Amino acid sequence: MLLTGSPRTSSAPPGRPSWHRLSLALLLVATAALYLVGLSASGYANSFYSAAAQAGGESWKAWFFGSLDAGSAITVDKPPAALWLMGLSVRIFGLSSWSIMVPEALLGVASVAVLYATVRRSLAGRADGSLAHTNLAHWAALGGAATLALTPAATLMFRFNNPDALLVFLEVAAAWFVVRATQTASRKHLALAGVMIGLGFLTKMLQAFLVLPAFVVAYAVAAPTTWKRKVVDLFAALGAMVASFGWYVALFELVPESWRPYMGGSQKNSLLELAFGYNGLGRITGEETGGLGNGGSSSGVGVLRIFQSVSGGMISWLVPAALVLGAFAWAVLGRRAWANVNPRTSPDGFNTTPATQASAGLVVWLGWLLVTAAVFSSMSGIYHDYYVVALAPGIAGAVAVGAAVLWQRRELLAARIGLAVAVSATGVWAVRLLMRAGGAWTSFGGFIAVGATVAALGLLFADLLPDEVARVSLVLAVVAALAGPTSYSINTAQTAHTGSIVTAGPVSGGMGGPPPGGAGGQAGGMGGLLGGATVSDELKALLTQDSDSYTWVAATTGAQNAASYQLATESPVIALGGFNGTDPAPTLAQFTAMVAAGQVHWFIGSGSTGMPGQASSGASDASEIAAWVAENFTAQTVDGTPVYDLTAS
Repeated sequence: MLLTGSPRTSSAPPGRPSWHRLSLALLLVATAALYLVGLSASGYANSFYSAAAQAGGESWKAWFFGSLDAGSAITVDKPPAALWLMGLSVRIFGLSSWSIMVPEALLGVASVAVLYATVRRSLAGRADGSLAHTNLAHWAALGGAATLALTPAATLMFRFNNPDALLVFLEVAAAWFVVRATQTASRKHLALAGVMIGLGFLTKMLQAFLVLPAFVVAYAVAAPTTWKRKVVDLFAALGAMVASFGWYVALFELVPESWRPYMGGSQKNSLLELAFGYNGLGRITGEETGGLGNGGSSSGVGVLRIFQSVSGGMISWLVPAALVLGAFAWAVLGRRAWANVNPRTSPDGFNTTPATQASAGLVVWLGWLLVTAAVFSSMSGIYHDYYVVALAPGIAGAVAVGAAVLWQRRELLAARIGLAVAVSATGVWAVRLLMRAGGAWTSFGGFIAVGATVAALGLLFADLLPDEVARVSLVLAVVAALAGPTSYSINTAQTAHTGSIVTAGPVSGGMGGPPPGGAGGQAGGMGGLLGGATVSDELKALLTQDSDSYTWVAATTGAQNAASYQLATESPVIALGGFNGTDPAPTLAQFTAMVAAGQVHWFIGSGSTGMPGQASSGASDASEIAAWVAENFTAQTVDGTPVYDLTAS
């Protein structure tokens, strides 16, 4: 039996029929089509990151530090790893929507492929490499991969240019290394998992660490070696993780501030401050300096956040199934999963069974889901609905492994009950989510409910039915479970998304809805602060006049405004005050020195609040600069936008 077979002695998976590879290839091609077709409809998507990619395509210094502008005045408010990929693509292929967005879509396809490999490795018996066992591992892994591919939040983020796409890929890759390491107590593979998480830190900082508890527990309980060796291995992985991001942190902190751009999002020009403050604990406590509070989400703080409003339709379709399948699978596996992992025996006597490896897989994926969901639910600070894409691999993996375990042991009543309850709960929740969209979506939910009910009954009595009928029930269950998220994903792929706050599916709330307009248009909510500014042809012509004579063709308050002008002109623009105009960079003294040196040509008024030159909140260096410009230079209006020539005497 797959989950009760003899101990494993080899790390090589059993051979696979060619149709396994063909079916996987078809899934990856379909995933690529979902993520790539019509990709350019969103234009530059999040112009904040697109402008940084454009800057990286022009300047290696801007590329390395993640600067928003090629003049390297200030960085984005994240570390630069995601921008490295987009910046290289822009440098190779030129600035376009495709050169920025295609790397994100390819990361999505790669994530689906790696999740397939990870789930399959958790389930494929090696001592007994029979075709039946191989088939079960393949189909379960294929189902998990399809679940990830068709999660609406994943479809959104893999068609968008936020850092989340790279973060998801790195975490899934880390999961593969962890699962591989647990099979033979491989220190090398565990260290490589640490490297992936370290690169995740350079992508989205502390969020990358949310999967660590699950990974540590999985290796600690499943690796076939002594506890002493496990502790050493885990510390080695910790060292590899710290080294993989520590070199960049040390370099950034040690380089003289005059040699590098200001660290956007921080108040003291520090990457560490950004990691532990605005992008770290501040997200939990709500004490981010210069933050926007929770204005970007329609879901409130609490344990049900990922089921509420917009977040629910983006991620929660299979959360009930993941929890039910995981719990029942764990009960079915029982103590025998750990029978051969005995730290009191000699290292030569250690081994791991298929049941052990399946249990380790459950720890990885369920732990991933539970810890990440718990943190997101407790965030009192900035939370956006699209963050939930980080839950998608955990859900997909838990569903795949849990369902495979229960299906393999379907002769047990507990296994059949687990399958039936999971399918029923999924159908009920799908109806509830589709009712939020209303109209034809509600009718569609009725068909899903019928299919889920029939499938649940078939699975409950699978031991009494012919094998062919039982398998039809399983297929019907998969179709019913994926119908809802598939429809939302298709809707998401057909919708253009621009601005800083985007959502998946037909349901949106407040600022979180799919915004209208293309690159550079006001979209995504809160006008210029989160959606940028509209740049007319006349204003573009004015800004690009003699642009090669200046380090920056213009300066304006807020990063989204600056990004819009920079993408329109393909010339550096200073974002005064960083993302929302509250960072102390540049100071008034620094800016006046830039102007005196003839480095900045134009100052563009109309900040994020709509008032000329005003920063987003309260007194700030950006506000002082705006006031100084208004006192010392004469405004001219171009298509309703006040601009000041800073080279005029």
